[in-house]
Order: sequence, then structure tokens, then C-alpha cells
Amino acid sequence: MNLKTRKRLSLLILLLGLPAYLIVAWVLLAWIDDTYGRPPFWAELLIVILLGFVWIMPFKKIFTGIGKGEE
Repeated sequence: MNLKTRKRLSLLILLLGLPAYLIVAWVLLAWIDDTYGRPPFWAELLIVILLGFVWIMPFKKIFTGIGKGEE
């Protein structure tokens, strides 16, 4: 995949995927809060960090080298 296509795809992922990730993380934490009670701060932080890795890992190849100029 060429750089121009990856740049466009990464912009699309950030504009649509990041808000979707935020909504999923918010709903998941609300569900955990309703079901089990509020977890400690460190557990909430761990859940959000894990969700962030799960969200970004499939797109790692697309985002690699986006900040570099076309050569």
C-alpha cells in the first residue's frame, strides 16, 4: 500500500475509529460499574490502556511511517 493511501486511510481511522473506541470504552466501563460496582482507579486505567492496545494493534502497519515525507 503506498504512502498516500495509508495517509488517507489513517485519517479515516482516526476520524471514525477513535470516537468509536471512546464510546466502546465508555460503555464497557459503565457496564462494569453497573454490574460489579466501581472498580478501583488502577483497574479502570488498566482497562482503558488494554482497550487502547486492542484498538490500535490491527492498524499499526497503516500508521507506521505516516509522519515521514514522501520520498
